[in-house]
Amino acid sequence: MSQATALTATNPTRTAMTVLFGVSAAHLLNDAMQNVVPAVFPMFQENLHLSFAQIGWIAFTLNITASILQPLIGYYTDRRPMPMLLPLGMVFTLLGMIGLALSPSLAYLLLSSALIGVGSSVLHPESSRVAHMAAGKGKGFAQSIFQVGGNTGQALAPLMVAYIISPIGQYGFLWFTLLAVIGIVIQAKIGQWYRAKTKEMTRAKARVANASASRFSKGFIAFVLGILVLMLFSKFVYLSSMSGYYSFYFMDKYHLPLERAQLCLFALQFAGMAGTFIGGPLADKIGRQKVIWFSILGTAPFSLLLPYASPLGAVLLCLAIGLILMSGFSVIIVYAQELLPGHVGTIAGLFFGISFGLGGLGSVVMGSLIDTHGVDYMIKLSAFLPLLGLFALLLPKDSVIMSGGKK
Repeated sequence: MSQATALTATNPTRTAMTVLFGVSAAHLLNDAMQNVVPAVFPMFQENLHLSFAQIGWIAFTLNITASILQPLIGYYTDRRPMPMLLPLGMVFTLLGMIGLALSPSLAYLLLSSALIGVGSSVLHPESSRVAHMAAGKGKGFAQSIFQVGGNTGQALAPLMVAYIISPIGQYGFLWFTLLAVIGIVIQAKIGQWYRAKTKEMTRAKARVANASASRFSKGFIAFVLGILVLMLFSKFVYLSSMSGYYSFYFMDKYHLPLERAQLCLFALQFAGMAGTFIGGPLADKIGRQKVIWFSILGTAPFSLLLPYASPLGAVLLCLAIGLILMSGFSVIIVYAQELLPGHVGTIAGLFFGISFGLGGLGSVVMGSLIDTHGVDYMIKLSAFLPLLGLFALLLPKDSVIMSGGKK
């Protein structure tokens, strides 16, 4: 009996929690390294004399590799689990960090960004599957633990830039190779547990296949997935308008420096971490459908007030927006995974990929609106996006999803 198998047998609850916090830690490391890249665009522009268009291609390369590959990897590994992909994804990120430190030109920056995007594409669907396997009955709780790691990494990225890269310069990326190595070790350990669970997962997939005839029609599944994607559109396009452009609106409206504007975004991010952690366990208790519609629609009163608030009021409203809006993402993923059991990796890859893609597309569209109508118009228009949460009221209740449509 292997060490992973023996540990699972002797203390399954402790092992499951160890695995959950392990994938959350790996998510933290991955998202911290990935989000450091756009934070240092001004440094790349100055050091390598890049145009804004060339900077845009770096962002595009990072996002497109992180977006398109995820559902493909999830689809493949649903049919053929590959535990070795967990540490391998971090190896790609390690190579990307080395490349960023040593890149002498735009071409090398694009290659390095692509490697980091590939690493992210491997981590999200596979680690989400591991969290799902370790969850037991608390699927929402498990996905929240996994997602909080990513949110924490995103929040830490600006601090890492300020205290690691800024004092050293481009070579500061070499320090991030230590984070990647730690990630490789963590993912290798989790991979041992994952490998021990593969046979059990295969048997579960066989049971799902036997029950598939009683599940929903393709039209019904397409309808539900369409609503969930609309929720992702509302959430991530709104977040892209805030993270990318709200600072410009804040400085223009209140005539205050950038540091004061950043307080609102920090409030949004850190409240979002709390919302992510709360959302999953809450959905396990009161139902996923309720948390999904509240996480989007419940944001609307605060988003609509934000453009008219005082500077202090803006910080308080951003706290409320982050807490509510971020509570639903992990719940949306679990809801979709329960709609399509046996497709855990595909759903995780698809939804993480869509979130990256919508965020990037939203930034482009919102930037174009600012060019043509001004930042004030764009911020006030984007405030209406959470009202799309009304469509979440059309989602079937949890009992319908869990029963597979059986009467």
